[in-house]
Amino acid sequence: MYGLIGKMTAVEGQRDALTAILLERIPNLVGCISYVVAHDPGDDSAIYVTEIWTSEDAHRASLQVQAVKDAIYKALPLVATFSDARVTTPVGGMGLG
Repeated sequence: MYGLIGKMTAVEGQRDALTAILLERIPNLVGCISYVVAHDPGDDSAIYVTEIWTSEDAHRASLQVQAVKDAIYKALPLVATFSDARVTTPVGGMGLG
C-alpha cells in the first residue's frame, strides 16, 4: 500500500470552500482505499488530507483522471500554502482489511 498525508493552508476565509472541492465525489478512482479530509481545530485555515492507495502507481494514475485535474484547477486559487506531504506505508488498521 501507498499512503500520503498532506497539509494545506487555505486562503483566509476560504477553508470551507476549499474543503467542499476536496470532498467532491470523483468516481472510478481505481486503487483508492481511503481518502480523508480533516480540519485542524487550532487553525481556521489548515486542512489535512490523508490518502491510502493500493500502490504509488495507482495514485499517479489518479492524477491523470480529468475530474481530478478539474478539481485541482478549481482548488488551487483557494490554497495559500502547501506543506511537504509525507509518504507512508500503511500496514493495517480499521478499514484496511
